[in-house]
Amino acid sequence: MKSFLVIGLGRFGRHLTTRLMELGNEVMVVDREEERVAPLASIATAACVGDCQDEQMLASLGVGNFDVCFVCVRDDFQCSLEVTAALKDLGAKCVVARADREKQIKFLKKIGADHVIHTEMDMAFRVAMRFSARNAFEYFELTPKYAVFEIETPTDWAGKTAAEIDVRRRYNVNILGIKQGDEIEPLLDPEYRFQPDTHLIVAGNKDAGLRLMDQV
Repeated sequence: MKSFLVIGLGRFGRHLTTRLMELGNEVMVVDREEERVAPLASIATAACVGDCQDEQMLASLGVGNFDVCFVCVRDDFQCSLEVTAALKDLGAKCVVARADREKQIKFLKKIGADHVIHTEMDMAFRVAMRFSARNAFEYFELTPKYAVFEIETPTDWAGKTAAEIDVRRRYNVNILGIKQGDEIEPLLDPEYRFQPDTHLIVAGNKDAGLRLMDQV
């Protein structure tokens, strides 16, 4: 369980809060508009109505105690910049800011944001990769170079063991788990025999993963 501070309760902030709570985390939410805070007051661990551009108010939240502080302010980039900078000055461990435009990313990073989320750009890239890559059911980018893929089991792997395939050496990827329906089991046994009706959760270099998918 981790503790999160979510500042700004627009659509993204609300969805983020709900999902973080569903995952069993502690979440404090803050917005200057009471009508945005009220619907989440019974869901979040703590809720506060306040002006996030007021540094004294932010200081009173004890931002250094949160594992991650999310700045989800939209339609007011100046506010997002000020809040991001203030959080870092107050000792926030990790600040994740939301950007509406690509050119805003560099400014947020320059003033101290540890990570910047461009929701439309991130989703567009993920969707493009998922639907353009052959035989990919899901795709998560870890870094610009590495990713996690969900793919079908290659036809010529069926009946062979993980040790026989020697995936890491031959394909430069790691198989994290086997997915059947909605259930995922970690692949720990090198003597596991691949089945044709299963999906594989694969992690590694993006180019290596794409080459592997071409063989499915």
